[in-house]
Amino acid sequence: MAEQKDNKSKFLQRLHHRYRLVVMNDDTFEEKISLRLTPFGLVILVGSLTILMIMFVTSLIAFTPLREYIPGYADVGVRRDLIRLTLKSDSLEQALIERNAFMVNITNVLKGNFKTDSTQNRPDKNKNFNKLNVNASAKEDALKKNIESEDQYSLAYGTETNKSGISNFFFFTPLKGVISSSYKTSEQHFGVDVVGPENEAIKVTLDGTVILATWSSETGYTITVQHSNNLISVYKHNSVLLKKVGDYVKAGEPIAIIGNSGEQTTGPHLHFELWYNGSAIDPQDYMVF
Repeated sequence: MAEQKDNKSKFLQRLHHRYRLVVMNDDTFEEKISLRLTPFGLVILVGSLTILMIMFVTSLIAFTPLREYIPGYADVGVRRDLIRLTLKSDSLEQALIERNAFMVNITNVLKGNFKTDSTQNRPDKNKNFNKLNVNASAKEDALKKNIESEDQYSLAYGTETNKSGISNFFFFTPLKGVISSSYKTSEQHFGVDVVGPENEAIKVTLDGTVILATWSSETGYTITVQHSNNLISVYKHNSVLLKKVGDYVKAGEPIAIIGNSGEQTTGPHLHFELWYNGSAIDPQDYMVF
């Protein structure tokens, strides 16, 4: 123990011994630089210089653009911008996917390409439908004949009208205006285009029952009325339909409002057609617009 203490005390004494570092001219032995140092002071000096160098290098990297040249060391602002741009690109990609799906669906709708559900309208295999009695009873036949005989729902031919055709009919003019396009079968224009005032009411030409009230991309809002003697009148490009399917209408009763709906139109007007026994006829032969 005593020997260890002696060695320790000698080591501490050596750290405090003074030494002189002399730089001399080799030719003239002239003393140029002379430094007095102790081992302990030298350790402190070297340690202080090392700490100062570390602090200087750290400050140089942290507060100057030199940090961007160090691999793996990026600016916090740059990283934040990268994250924000990544989120924006993901959002734009998702929006583009949804937009493309929407355009595909719209194209399929316009072309009439509808995918029906494979399970839709499948018959129930647990039941035997071949044994069902689908024949109408006597009461049902009587009720059917009674309803068909009523004027409000009658679509049958009148006996007197069948003999004389439609020449004895008094047609009510649907719209008073100017004929912009006449009936021309050669151009597949099976009616007349009548230009009239804005918000003018379209009136039905004869008594009948509405069999179609719909909208399409080509003809817009369209309403079709079934009259007696197998006569049908069609009214296209309306802005509003005032009647629905199944409604019974009297001649001169408003059924729609003039409009400019549909792709096959360039301005507010009425496209009016008359069909007799499945063939188109010229409305101007039976009424004055």
